[in-house]
Amino acid sequence: MIMTTTSSLEGKPVEEYLDIVVGEAIVGVNVFKDIFAAITDIVGGRSGSYEGEMARAREIAFAEMKQAATYLGANAIIGVDIDYEVISGKGNMLIVSVSGTAVRV
Repeated sequence: MIMTTTSSLEGKPVEEYLDIVVGEAIVGVNVFKDIFAAITDIVGGRSGSYEGEMARAREIAFAEMKQAATYLGANAIIGVDIDYEVISGKGNMLIVSVSGTAVRV
């Protein structure tokens, strides 16, 4: 499945616009990851635990979006948008939402 953030694919004209497709993933970050992230925040550096959770959520969201596009008979998704949010009062839930237009090229 071809995916792009652009509104077209160079050299591949869109034959049919099928529908908007989305994928969403919400993952919880446990207390141990919060503790290690807090330590990283104090001493500096990157938080591997949070990065890993974000990558996992992104993979799930993209897989859901691809599945929805495949179901429609698409062979590409154009105009892909990726959004990241932290939800819940304590900030321990991450949501990744992806959307795009399923097309046949």
